[in-house]
Amino acid sequence: MLSDIVDLRTFYASTLGHLAERSITAALSPLWAQLPGERLVGLGYALPWLERFGTDAERVFAFMPAAQGAVNWPANGRSATALVFEEELPLFDSSIDRVLLVHALEHAENPRETLMEIWRVLAPGGRLVIVAPNRRGVWARFEHTPFGTGRPFSRGQLDALLRETNFTPCAWGDALHFPPSRKRFMMRFHGLMERSGRNLWPIFAGVVIVEAQKRLYQGVPVAVRASRRVFVPVLTPQGATPAMRRPHATSDCGTLPTLSRS
Repeated sequence: MLSDIVDLRTFYASTLGHLAERSITAALSPLWAQLPGERLVGLGYALPWLERFGTDAERVFAFMPAAQGAVNWPANGRSATALVFEEELPLFDSSIDRVLLVHALEHAENPRETLMEIWRVLAPGGRLVIVAPNRRGVWARFEHTPFGTGRPFSRGQLDALLRETNFTPCAWGDALHFPPSRKRFMMRFHGLMERSGRNLWPIFAGVVIVEAQKRLYQGVPVAVRASRRVFVPVLTPQGATPAMRRPHATSDCGTLPTLSRS
């Protein structure tokens, strides 16, 4: 099941969503090295963290998958949102310094192709930061949050996938150590459970976070890949084609056109 834009906005507007955002932000902060004048892209639904970490960037884009839907962002000023296909990003080669993936990789039709496309658009030495549901975590087992949808990953699976697509994992983190309960008395102790879980049960965190760097020393085979997407102009009139029409036939009510059943 894929979370759409309405579900994502509703979740992050809730109390549980605010707590999840705060937990992930605390885990991202130690990994987020400042890059002066960087060009930053958030892919998936990364708006809460683009607003926090993209303030010093030269340029920030919010790319949202077509199957998910998109919203205008930022609220004030020129829009920086684009509706995209994860395997065909509308960017030049080596044009981005950092990509942040949140609610993206677990929903990708082909995670390997998605990461290879991100490798293409990242500059030499560019950084990729992934926030993905943890396969062992409790959050991946409940569908009332966006982390309970899609394909969860273990740390080993992410490591193998990154190395296969010519990325070198540099730093790891985890977040969401408290249970995804919407009960107020449970959320009241989220801070204590988050701190305790980080020390006592990190293997059961709700999300795995990894920062990886684009690897250049290994040769990458070049392959021409035809697009699997078919675009249909929905505003084009869809009437009967000339091949479907037949000569007029006469009836008691006058002359009427008839259509073939083919």
